[in-house]
Amino acid sequence: MVNKQDKNDEVDIELTNEDSGFEDVELEDVEEKGSDKLKQLREKLKAAEADKMKAMEDLQRAKAEFLNAKRRLEEEKVHDRLRTKMSCAADLLPLCDSFQMAMSDTEVWEKADKAWRSGMEGINMQLMQLLQSYGVQEIKAEGETFDPMRHEAVGTETVDEKKKQDIVLTVVQNGYEIKSGDKTEIIRPARVTTGVFEE
Repeated sequence: MVNKQDKNDEVDIELTNEDSGFEDVELEDVEEKGSDKLKQLREKLKAAEADKMKAMEDLQRAKAEFLNAKRRLEEEKVHDRLRTKMSCAADLLPLCDSFQMAMSDTEVWEKADKAWRSGMEGINMQLMQLLQSYGVQEIKAEGETFDPMRHEAVGTETVDEKKKQDIVLTVVQNGYEIKSGDKTEIIRPARVTTGVFEE
């Protein structure tokens, strides 16, 4: 018959010298296993930190590449718009030349019917306003120092003063430039004659 003990009864375990030897061996094994496990965990942590740093660098690089690509795309859009405006303006320049030729011959212009002249001046004004809306403006040339980037010399005239040398004397054909932001592009240089001083 088995005696049932109350739950409150205490059980005494007595350790002997034989038991204590096993305890030391087991404790050393646990410590060794724990040390190996700790070493493995540290190595994994180090590898994870290296992976994290590489991932962060890759992310920063990708972000920089994206921002650079976005900036280049915006610059290309602006440049494409400018190129389109320049192309449209260049197509309209022969009309400007025709109006200026017609209006520059004052003798013939004055003989024309006043209502017709008024209509032509109105159309010319609309054309100039359209060009101005694109940012196109006439290149100022007469009286300016010759600038090969903005002027095209089609002839020279002898001048009596040295200070008039390389000065634009007459404009044969108007030049036009377009401004976009802080950038100015030449659509067509002004065709001019310049002064040459001969001693």
